[in-house]
Amino acid sequence: MTEAQGPLEGTPLIRPSSTDHPLYERVVEACRTVYDPEIPVNIWDLGLIYTVDISPENVVDITMTLTAPGCPVAGEMPGWVADVVEPLDGVRQVNVEMTFEPQWGMEMMSDEARLELGFM
Repeated sequence: MTEAQGPLEGTPLIRPSSTDHPLYERVVEACRTVYDPEIPVNIWDLGLIYTVDISPENVVDITMTLTAPGCPVAGEMPGWVADVVEPLDGVRQVNVEMTFEPQWGMEMMSDEARLELGFM
């Protein structure tokens, strides 16, 4: 019997973000203006943004997910994110990638989102 190979121990499932980049906080605030139309909480606090990677040239690569692969706005939401980040002063380019690995779970929500949705 063959066992399925998972990620190597110690390998993060989600790439770390460029939290020390000067644009990082403004990108986060922009992401907080985007809402899943079915849930009254912004996508940042829902935990749908996995990674914000900002290059030295100010190219912003965002990796995100959805609460469910069959989300009706799956094709539109990455564009919504790009539309709010691209106009930020200093941003050269925005690339938004959708992933479902790892799968989103309720534990990815911020305390604020849990409180807003009545889970706390």
